Formats: sequence, C-alpha cells, structure tokens
Amino acid sequence: MSSIEFSGTNGKVNISDQVISNIIGASVYECYGVVGMASKNKFKDGVTDLLGKENYGKGIVVNIDENEIEIHIHVIVSYGVKISEVARSIQERVKHQVETMLDIHVANVDVIVEDVRVQKEKDKDKGKPSL
Repeated sequence: MSSIEFSGTNGKVNISDQVISNIIGASVYECYGVVGMASKNKFKDGVTDLLGKENYGKGIVVNIDENEIEIHIHVIVSYGVKISEVARSIQERVKHQVETMLDIHVANVDVIVEDVRVQKEKDKDKGKPSL
C-alpha cells in the first residue's frame, strides 16, 4: 500500500496508508452481516491484537494509482445472511466513504468472503438492552 498526496496552493497533504485502511475498515464494520475481517498478515495483526489496539486495516489490500484506487477486502460474514447482499452493501458503503472522504475515484471494491461464522445466541444479544 502507498499513501495519497494532494498538492494545493497552501502546501501538501499526505494521507498515510493506515488512515486509508482505517476509513475502509470502519465502513465495512458498519455493514449488516459482517462478523469480522480475515487477516492477510497474521503475524502483524496478531501483535496488534495482543497490544489491544483496534485494527480496522486487517484484511484490507489497497492499490493506489495516480487518479484512482482499487480495494480488496477479506471479510467474515454471519451465518444465515444473504452473502451477495452483504458484499454489495460493503462495496457501496466503502466506495461512497472513500470517494467522499479522500476525493479520489474508486475503480473497484472486491469483496472476498473468507469464512461464515455461526453466532451463539448470547453473542447476538450482547448489544441489546434488557427490558
């Protein structure tokens, strides 16, 4: 991955690859049916997990050309969801967020579903307030 640089009359702005990954990862986690990200760099991501840091860039590969960006996202989805709809939702949300926040054209967003997980009943109810 590389960074994006914008030049203007007041100087340069350089957006690091970690920021780009965080924007993409946060967008993915907002999508219904996404359980998590599948790591492509298990050692680095394992160290990050041990340190207790949020790693929104896990499972994201970005290729930046001069005028556009290509994104590959490796996800884990929840059992029982319509995978094609979850993938479409990820593609639309990520494309919109990246183009809005970074002002760069997104050529494509490839979603690779690496796993399907069954969530236990107690895990499903964790975020719900009790009545």
